[in-house]
Amino acid sequence: MGALHAGHGSLIDRARAASASVAVSIFVNPIQFNQPDDYTRYPRPMDADLAFCAARGVDAVFAPPVEQMYPRPQTAYVEVGRVGDHLEGRFRPGHFRGVATVVLKLFQIVRPDRAWFGEKDAQQLAVIRRMVEDFNVPVEIVGVATVREPDGLALSSRNQHLNAQERAIAPLLYTALRASQQCIASGQTAASAVKRAALDVLAADPRMQVEYLEIADEAEMQPVEMIAGPVRVAAAVWLGRTRLIDNIRC
Repeated sequence: MGALHAGHGSLIDRARAASASVAVSIFVNPIQFNQPDDYTRYPRPMDADLAFCAARGVDAVFAPPVEQMYPRPQTAYVEVGRVGDHLEGRFRPGHFRGVATVVLKLFQIVRPDRAWFGEKDAQQLAVIRRMVEDFNVPVEIVGVATVREPDGLALSSRNQHLNAQERAIAPLLYTALRASQQCIASGQTAASAVKRAALDVLAADPRMQVEYLEIADEAEMQPVEMIAGPVRVAAAVWLGRTRLIDNIRC
């Protein structure tokens, strides 16, 4: 959506390595925000984003104004169903409807052969994959591993809202996810025990306010009770006024 960082850079680099031409869309999409304050606060450093793209050899940047994407009030939406019901969907009603709708619009306008999305937003990636499959959209969706700071914090445009104290605490989220991963690697199959391992880590600092922490299957992002195959441990926490999300594959 903008405020590009090294995580977005990894998407561009992967696209550049596999493509004759690369386009980047930059659009802060109002219909995916369920809280007006979140939309207002979202960073929009357009000049820096354009320089970022130019430095990486991007051939075209599509950065339309809101009025171009939504010339009239939107009345037709992509309803994502089951894959968006839990995790982010539970706490951000309408979010994935807005995401899927704008991505479909962008695909229709830009007409890419392939599109690269980061795994930090694992549920978003699952939603887009399902939308492309269900609507027979001729776009290959490529997932790219989460890019992290040296201390494990997943790169995010929202990280710039963290003050110095909050930034020092924020990597605890990744530490908690790693604890769940280690729990599964040790042979634990009960999701409740795996969740407890992660929540115990987060409980070490009361400033980390957990919104959700779930173990979900990768295809439909549904919470599981017993772990019998690959899963995603996904979490959202509030740190001050900043909401952090992250996940790890186990």
